[in-house]
Amino acid sequence: MVIGRNAVIEAMESGKHLERIYLQTTIHGTVVDEIRNLAEKYLVPINKVPVEKLDNFNVSNHEGCVALISKIQYQNLQDIISFTVEKGEVPLFLILDSITDIRNIGAIARSAFCFGVNAIIIPDKGVGALNEDAILTSAGALEKMAVCRVNSLMKTVDELHLNGIKVFASEMTATKKVFELELSEPCAIVMGGEEHGVYQPLMKICDDQFQIPMVTDFDSLNVSVATGIILYEVMKQRSL
Repeated sequence: MVIGRNAVIEAMESGKHLERIYLQTTIHGTVVDEIRNLAEKYLVPINKVPVEKLDNFNVSNHEGCVALISKIQYQNLQDIISFTVEKGEVPLFLILDSITDIRNIGAIARSAFCFGVNAIIIPDKGVGALNEDAILTSAGALEKMAVCRVNSLMKTVDELHLNGIKVFASEMTATKKVFELELSEPCAIVMGGEEHGVYQPLMKICDDQFQIPMVTDFDSLNVSVATGIILYEVMKQRSL
């Protein structure tokens, strides 16, 4: 942890990767404004919490501000794209939209690493923290693969398109089946949270939507299970 307002500012300015900042809801001032500005610059999520939450960290003199140092070294998306192309690989990215269950995120990362995903892309808000539990669930895969944290998934899709990478969204009501997609080409797969699925404006700018066919009309597959099935189909097409 990083404890105290000035310590959090110094951590960000020195290049430390922070997973999340917890700010007491009642504190204000120029130092707090500086924390917010730096957090926006470095894509660090801020949670506004009551003082009781901060007290639960069992640290003294927190000054209404505690940050968690990330166990993940976040990467720049364009750098990963360029590195992948330079290696002669066909880019494959996984975009997680509004997935908050860290066990699902960990399981997804495990499948992503096994099936050759070049990077997992997450938003800086609205996603579960990539903490020790997520790393444990991923069997350590989160520490072995690239993770890119971005401030806008909409802009990220635009960036992928500019690099010649198609973006496909998983949607259970889609008419096209996953095996009908051309997945041997450079592509990114968007997986949405189990409660609301993929954000509709994000869905609209994707190149196509697809579903995993099922024998029964049960509600849906767990998102981590669905991700594994989709990534296996990608690997199968590329192997053939």
